[in-house]
Amino acid sequence: MSAADRVTELTATFAAPSLSVAELLCDRHPADRVAFTIVDSDGRASTLSYGELAADSHRYTRALQGLGVSPGDRVATLMGKGADLVTVILAIWRLGAVYVPLFTAFAPQAIVLRLEGAGAHIVVVDPDQRHKLDPGPDMPHDPDRRIVVTGDSASHGDLVLANLVAAASPEPVPPVTTSGDGPLVHMFTSGTTGKPKGVIHPVSYITGWQIYLEYALGVTQDSSYWCAADPGWAYGLYSAIVAPLAAGIPSLLLTGGFSPESTWRTLVDHQVTDFTAAPTVYRGLRSSSVPVPQGLCLERASSAGEPLTPEVNEWAATALGLAVHDHFGQTEVGMPLANHHHPELARPLKTGSMGRPVPGWSLTVLADEKDEVAGPDVLGRVAIDVAASPLMTFRDYQVPGQSGSKFTPDGRYYLTGDAGRVDADGDFFFSSRDDDVIIMAGYRIGPFEIESVLAQHPAVAECSVIGAPDEVRGEVIEAYVVLRDGTGGSPELASELQQLVKTRYAAHAYPRSIHFIDALPKTPSGKTQRYLLRKRRRTELNTPESP
Repeated sequence: MSAADRVTELTATFAAPSLSVAELLCDRHPADRVAFTIVDSDGRASTLSYGELAADSHRYTRALQGLGVSPGDRVATLMGKGADLVTVILAIWRLGAVYVPLFTAFAPQAIVLRLEGAGAHIVVVDPDQRHKLDPGPDMPHDPDRRIVVTGDSASHGDLVLANLVAAASPEPVPPVTTSGDGPLVHMFTSGTTGKPKGVIHPVSYITGWQIYLEYALGVTQDSSYWCAADPGWAYGLYSAIVAPLAAGIPSLLLTGGFSPESTWRTLVDHQVTDFTAAPTVYRGLRSSSVPVPQGLCLERASSAGEPLTPEVNEWAATALGLAVHDHFGQTEVGMPLANHHHPELARPLKTGSMGRPVPGWSLTVLADEKDEVAGPDVLGRVAIDVAASPLMTFRDYQVPGQSGSKFTPDGRYYLTGDAGRVDADGDFFFSSRDDDVIIMAGYRIGPFEIESVLAQHPAVAECSVIGAPDEVRGEVIEAYVVLRDGTGGSPELASELQQLVKTRYAAHAYPRSIHFIDALPKTPSGKTQRYLLRKRRRTELNTPESP
């Protein structure tokens, strides 16, 4: 079957006027087939078959039903990777409810923004994350919020998931049908120019991710597949959980955070043939003193979340015995560009290339000053041709009208917000971002939320946050702070500001450096010119601009 025919086939499946998400992601697959292999921090592994996932998710669905969850309701999780997480997600979809993922590194301020924005009144949370939901300055009390804790016990009057499941009927839940246009996931952008915007993914959004899994990643039924990205973000949710479920392909989930030791061990122990992760994982392996182990059997390695820098593949050629393929995507649209692994689409890699359009997508580069296609190798705006992209599901943000600047006036093109070029062969190359989003270790982070937290400190008059070059993470967050009169900068104050961001926004998104300055560079209209701060920092670090 050709790639084009496969797009047509899967689109008919996931865009149907009547469908059951649980049927498509679980129930239609052989009961004895492994859905997930879950590896704990000590390397111990357990498996979850489709039959077990179906039976468990029916009971979890009954438990959620008992809490009053109905079709269209938003249910959030603040959970690490594991069997409970995938079972809760499937149970949410069995009810026709909508899933709201929360990244476990978020602090209360970031969490409540998403809970309130999505209207989620039920949160399933791991015990080690429960304290973030305690009422306080950054977590207003919500009398309607129901907190369900995983594990064996709870306090604060919380509900215990295990108790709810034990009390639930094992009888299968009658299927709840929806359509390809029905809501599946409610998540949020990184908040580049203001508060994060709500994005509601329809069921048909799954199509693009299964096509990505099969053609860009090249994963097959014979693969031993591992996506190391966190499912609190779109890439990890869809590449590690949703797409493998849709395709009926086993997926590996490693609990806990990244470490070179656990990564190498997992690659060898599970004879992983297909691996995908953010560039920071590869950089972390490269810079680690942990030696490359014997016994690797990787056949395909991929990267997404930020541009892949050349030193990764210089290292990978020897360490992994292959090249890492760079891919490009966004929360709104999915994964439209890739250096494909599928033999039908595979091409020799070009250094710095994001690849070519994934089947079902059509991309181009528009001139900077007018909405016309730029010539080969001319820098411009990377854009998606909407009419020629059957996998394009994004139409607007949660609040209607917020997407106006994302489309050309005639609606033909979706503007990715990235500057780049396409060569005569059709390979795309990233140049820069035309917004101020920071990509650190594969996570897209908007400066606005971090600046909002820093500005809450009584010593801060104003501030600006940028991404500065970093060998391992690609970029790290740094802050430029103007202090109020009478306040002096000091290492102690810098540490205090870093801790403020850790506790009020997210543990991973604090500024690695605080620079105290007298004034921020601004336009005549008063807008901060972050690009001047980025240029200044690159000069200080003797790091040239990307070509």
